[in-house]
Amino acid sequence: MKFNTSTMKIISIAIADDEALFRKGMSLLLNAYENLQVDLEAENGVDLLKKLANCKTVPDILLLDLKMPEMNGIEAAKLIQKKYPTLKIIVISTHFSRAFIINMIELSAVAYLPKNSQPEEVVETIEAVYEKGFHYNTQVLAIIRENIISKKKPKAQFSIELTRREKEVLQLICEQYTAPEIAEKLFISARTVDGHRNNLLSKLECRNVAGLVVYVLQNNLIDIPLLKTKK
Repeated sequence: MKFNTSTMKIISIAIADDEALFRKGMSLLLNAYENLQVDLEAENGVDLLKKLANCKTVPDILLLDLKMPEMNGIEAAKLIQKKYPTLKIIVISTHFSRAFIINMIELSAVAYLPKNSQPEEVVETIEAVYEKGFHYNTQVLAIIRENIISKKKPKAQFSIELTRREKEVLQLICEQYTAPEIAEKLFISARTVDGHRNNLLSKLECRNVAGLVVYVLQNNLIDIPLLKTKK
């Protein structure tokens, strides 16, 4: 795909993985795209945090492996959540089990991919996370729902009041539409969508839009018969 390089935003990417071949291969793949740029490579969590501390600008996206020496991805994510809250974590791991997925989502991972994903899926996920703040494929969404259902928590009693427009925006966020797409559907500006999203984050006390999705599923806050990714 060709982009207007004079106006497009370059997505800055960090990669943390102890496998040099995977790390270098991923860098070559992503740097081949005009809108993607790998600015940081790290071989473990300690290396990652050291290099982040020396960055003039924190990258937009982190591709994070879980099994690394010295400091694994789980421990690194805990520290990143506190020190670099704007850094969006995409997990790419051979560990694609329910326990790992749920744990990392609770640590603010905004996407989770198996390491055997197709290159196109990795690029699509990076771009979607940059545009929407999160990207859960159908398999990950199913695991989130199953985990919430298995806990069998009683439905919360809410004192939080959402406006009709906030509910409409929330539903479209959960269906993984971008702010411009939501604006077009609701005939409002993208800036107004951003305002409603920020109000939702504040009212529902969520750290990011991925948290909004989990919150909706946990509390059945709005009517979403089938949480799905948009076509």
